[in-house]
Amino acid sequence: MSATGIISPLVVAAIFILLCSLIREPHRQRFSALMIAGAGAAYLGGGLGPWEVPFCILMTGIAFVGLTRYSFIGIGWVLHTCCDLVHPLFPHPILPFLPLSSAGCAICDLGLATWYIAGAPSVWQYVGYSVARQKRKTS
Repeated sequence: MSATGIISPLVVAAIFILLCSLIREPHRQRFSALMIAGAGAAYLGGGLGPWEVPFCILMTGIAFVGLTRYSFIGIGWVLHTCCDLVHPLFPHPILPFLPLSSAGCAICDLGLATWYIAGAPSVWQYVGYSVARQKRKTS
């Protein structure tokens, strides 16, 4: 895997985090729980056989608990990463035209998991705080 193959998924994770940070609480947490529930269903029909349904059920439960605990959303992304790593063993990459797409997805998912396990803080609070402070000083 090239440097671009590693950096690109991290850029995707960063863009997702920046955009998701624009959503105010508690809506950000609810949106995030829905996203991990959807990610849990991403592999249905993806070649993982009988393991797909129990995994989807597990991810639904994790998403439900994630409605109140960000750490569970992070755990969900780690579990999704595990599926990303197992998926290439079957002849069905996530994106058929990109053979290493499962590896890229795993890298992106770990970036998201790190943010969620940290409590999914808004990255804009730091920028917004300093901008608002400067506006008060000039007025």
